[in-house]
Amino acid sequence: MTTLFRVENGKLVKAAPRPLSKESLIEDWVAADPGLLGLDAIIIGRQVVTDQGKYIDLLALDRSGGLIIIELKKDRTPREIVAQVLDYASWVRTLTTPQIYQLAELYREERLSTIYQDHFDDRIPERLNGSHSMLIVASELDPASKRIVEYLSDEHGVAINTAFFNVFESDGQEWLTTDFLLDQAEVEERSERKVQPPWSGYYFVNVGQGDHRCWADMVRYGFIAAGHGSFYSKRLDQLKPGDKIFAYQKGAGYVGYGVVTAAKVTAAEFQTSSGALFEQLLDQPGIRDKADDPELAEYTVAVNWQKTFDIDDAQTFRGVFANQNIVCKLRDQATVDFLLEKFEVED
Repeated sequence: MTTLFRVENGKLVKAAPRPLSKESLIEDWVAADPGLLGLDAIIIGRQVVTDQGKYIDLLALDRSGGLIIIELKKDRTPREIVAQVLDYASWVRTLTTPQIYQLAELYREERLSTIYQDHFDDRIPERLNGSHSMLIVASELDPASKRIVEYLSDEHGVAINTAFFNVFESDGQEWLTTDFLLDQAEVEERSERKVQPPWSGYYFVNVGQGDHRCWADMVRYGFIAAGHGSFYSKRLDQLKPGDKIFAYQKGAGYVGYGVVTAAKVTAAEFQTSSGALFEQLLDQPGIRDKADDPELAEYTVAVNWQKTFDIDDAQTFRGVFANQNIVCKLRDQATVDFLLEKFEVED
């Protein structure tokens, strides 16, 4: 059960949960920005008609070319929607790459390759729908349905999860919070084991250079960072001392190889060889933003960088592995072989 408080004059004021006036608003918001659910994806269809005459609320495409079925509970019973989304998946898995192009371009009224390039800053994969996943969006799920979702994910590696939304109100202001039934990274990991090669032993980590973090700072002071939402920062929990990582900057390529030396802490707590990180001269001072907010603060993992490149000299090739996740296991052998050579790593 999510609880939301507002800090006012040094005291906590509890916001009251309330039902959303129209659940269709959630569909509108997610259709406009899948990032509301922590998804790095593009919406390619809404109210998509299946061969059985049923309607999928939203259909999305991720960086790998996989499809994501996003279904709102609306007025259906929780157990019914689990069966419904599995039925949708049985149809979605049959979609061919040309059919996906046709479906997306009819909905977006623009070339899918252009939409993909604009969002991911990369070329669209030649083959689409190599995998698919299901995401149920609901304000709550009954215990039986939770057990079913957990069973399908844990025991059978089915890429299914539930995102919960809650609306809160206080003094005329409204807030929307989202959370997941299962850890989304673990759901994807279990699903990937069904279709992907064994883990190479190396981790892929997103640099995420932008308004709140800078690759030059990470190299200079020895860390990797993520934050501005626990959905992102908690991915760093996967990294433990001794883990070997390759750092990737979206739209550029791989820029660093290093070994983790300490587990996750807030950026405010991170210590460099010269003292606290926040006391150092930083190229991107935005890492200090929201430092007092556990939800929105930046978090860091200490890394001993073995070899790095400037972003302008990032290492890549056509077809190199890239992923929207903050952290994931590297399994693509062609990418691993390329990185071992470029970063002079003795495997």
